[in-house]
Amino acid sequence: MIRMFVRHRVADYKTWRVGYDAFGVHRPAFGVTGQAVYQDAADPEMITVTHDLPSLDAAKALAASDLLKQAMVGAGVVGAPEIWFTREA
Repeated sequence: MIRMFVRHRVADYKTWRVGYDAFGVHRPAFGVTGQAVYQDAADPEMITVTHDLPSLDAAKALAASDLLKQAMVGAGVVGAPEIWFTREA
């Protein structure tokens, strides 16, 4: 399993959350088996999201997808996200 981390700032958490939840219909097509959302303890507009995927290729495909990029813009992500991939050791 690969865990993909995405960290970014949002203009407004509540607006972003609506967009994030709406994107949920697309997650299974990318192979997402689990996800979580975290707000920075000191800055609630700084978000970290995790997605669990079956392979690095699946995670990279999600990260590179135009569908995800459009959803992020529509939800109010500010600036470029920081994305990294991990595997449990």
